[in-house]
Amino acid sequence: MAEKNEKLFDQFPPVTTEEWRAKVEADLKGVPFDKKLVWRTNEGFNLQPMYRAEDTADFTTTDSLPGEYPFVRGTRLDNNWLSRQEIIADNAAEANAKALDVLTKGINSLGFTVKNVDEKEVATLLEGIDLKTVELNFRCCPRHAVELARIVVDYVKAHGATEEFRGSIDFNPFRKELKHGKPFPGDITAMAKELLEVAEPVKGLKVLAVDSVMLSDAGAYIFQELGYALAWGAEWLTMLTEAGVSIDKVAPRIKFNMGVSSNYFMELAKFRAGRMLWAQIVEQYKPSCTCLCKMAVHAITSRFNQTIYDAHVNLLRSQTECMSAALAGVDSITVTPFDTPYKRPDDFSERIARNQQFLLKEESHLDKVVDPAGGSYYIETLTVSIAKEAWKLFLEVEEKGGFLACLTAGEVQKAVRESSAKRHTDVAKRKEILLGTNQYPNINEMAASKIEDNACTCGCGHHDEDTEGGLPTERAASDFEALRLATEAAPNRPKVFMLTIGNLAMRLARAQFSTNFFGCAGYEIIDNLGFETVQEGIDAALEKKADVIVLCSSDDEYATLAPEAFKYLDGRAQFVVAGAPACMDDLKALGINDYIHVRVNVLDTLRDFNNRLLK
Repeated sequence: MAEKNEKLFDQFPPVTTEEWRAKVEADLKGVPFDKKLVWRTNEGFNLQPMYRAEDTADFTTTDSLPGEYPFVRGTRLDNNWLSRQEIIADNAAEANAKALDVLTKGINSLGFTVKNVDEKEVATLLEGIDLKTVELNFRCCPRHAVELARIVVDYVKAHGATEEFRGSIDFNPFRKELKHGKPFPGDITAMAKELLEVAEPVKGLKVLAVDSVMLSDAGAYIFQELGYALAWGAEWLTMLTEAGVSIDKVAPRIKFNMGVSSNYFMELAKFRAGRMLWAQIVEQYKPSCTCLCKMAVHAITSRFNQTIYDAHVNLLRSQTECMSAALAGVDSITVTPFDTPYKRPDDFSERIARNQQFLLKEESHLDKVVDPAGGSYYIETLTVSIAKEAWKLFLEVEEKGGFLACLTAGEVQKAVRESSAKRHTDVAKRKEILLGTNQYPNINEMAASKIEDNACTCGCGHHDEDTEGGLPTERAASDFEALRLATEAAPNRPKVFMLTIGNLAMRLARAQFSTNFFGCAGYEIIDNLGFETVQEGIDAALEKKADVIVLCSSDDEYATLAPEAFKYLDGRAQFVVAGAPACMDDLKALGINDYIHVRVNVLDTLRDFNNRLLK
């Protein structure tokens, strides 16, 4: 058999990268290879259309096995991640009942927000829950974290679960400054030291949070989230070791709560790169064992790209996000319910969110394979590339005094604000697509009635408004949603009429483009099969009481059709040309000033129409 295989392979001589490229360049017929096929990422590096073994030949990241330092391939020998659900309830008794219910439905990790930190509250929350098999994660106002830790530790000790218990207390004194631009009113180092002392009897209780999910949800790029997360974690290490605490006691108590966006392969590579870099950072503090260099990661699917309109598309986004995290070998995952942007998640949306994880386990068996991406030329290259960019940012932060110093100076918030603004601009120009929002909208959907008021649940007492000096809170879709909500609130919904005429292929294509374009503002769209004359089309539009008439034809025909239509319309409705014809300057000289095409800023254009039409 071996001989037969060898003869078969002899028939296929090796092909070099240069030969592949030459063939591609020939097929491109003069179009530059780098311009057409090389992708410049938001993370600051280029991606090639093809990778080969030679691209990863010098990588040391491919040398280790799962469970081995530097843990790029995972910290465990299995991939059985924990499925977590955040328990949202009005009181402790209700939260406990809900927790006990979801534990019968496959969940094995719970997240609680503790509103009143006292023994009775915690006992009520945990009544009937097996502390030895369920991971328990608590969130409260950072000022009460030590008190909460003491209560939890006493509860765990009283139930004889100190060795088996797994869980966390989300002590994040940086949250208020990140979100609201206001510093934590207390001695962070002293509180962190006390937390470590209180938590010492329970080895599985992590108490130092790195909540980089806040950055992800605010619109940070992937390399930024990772770079700042590493700097945040290093801040804990430096702060506490300089205060006299052993690295062996600090490192195992840190938990990274990271976001995961819909950039599928990039997010997968982010977690692999993060484990590798974190292991190397911790090693510099000389721990007694490399096992202390493991990165504990909880992944939360993104809120930044969730939408109010066509909200069920959020399920597709969170499904791929969950897959990225699962394939990357994180420790636990929370899938954010699809209705989170506009209301408190209900039983249905929470059930679907749970089932999204169970689908990956029970149907796709992703929990049965450790680091399936290992050895992939593409993923290995992404891992190294993201690691390099995140490391550059990490070093910049360290040179400026560390994460806390940059946070106090407002540099972290400023950088994320700039990234968020850039992403909002990309969404406005459709460089970044949000299906159902800035592309292929459901034009007849109404959403105003389903929106509820959402308050901040971080325990800081603030609402989730965008505050000066803090991280931005606007989702990527927020600007387009504001347009549509304004349309819904208007006395009369604007009507857009497609005046399709001339070349069949071009008029259909431009009518479809224009439908999507104006549909993003929630306008009523009136499409047509075509007209013999512009007068016939305009008469039909005015009969329908159209507010906007879009001329849809070919560039060559616009030179004649557009002036004729514009003159006959005589200002009785807004006139728009679909496309950017060569005769545009001549048409503008006649007073035809509205054009929609792939290069315009969709958001700004629709805002302008809203200002004209919604009176």
